[in-house]
Amino acid sequence: MRIGELAERTGVSERSLRYYEKQGLLTAERTPGGHREFGEWAVDRVIRVQALFAAGLNSAKIAELLPCMRDVDGGPSARATERLVAELAKERERTDRLIMDLIRARDVLDEAIDLASRSRA
Repeated sequence: MRIGELAERTGVSERSLRYYEKQGLLTAERTPGGHREFGEWAVDRVIRVQALFAAGLNSAKIAELLPCMRDVDGGPSARATERLVAELAKERERTDRLIMDLIRARDVLDEAIDLASRSRA
């Protein structure tokens, strides 16, 4: 599929997809005319990359991690070192802290909404 179709199917801009390719997060074959061609596997890869960015990982960490994850196009590799696992565990702990902070913020908002609603009644 061409880059426009991949962008449409994943909701990610063509510019972002070109960035992913430049960072080694996504690969494309080239047609004789120089157009990018992606396999069906690229949809899953882009969705996974988006999820990792949303989790707060940077592109360098994602590039290191992707070969260790299962995609439609393959499985984990020997690149899943103890160091990488430890770094990912730290990222997981950071994500857990962010989730707890968001839950506390939601609780404060719920209380404010409740108090504001009662004062209007």
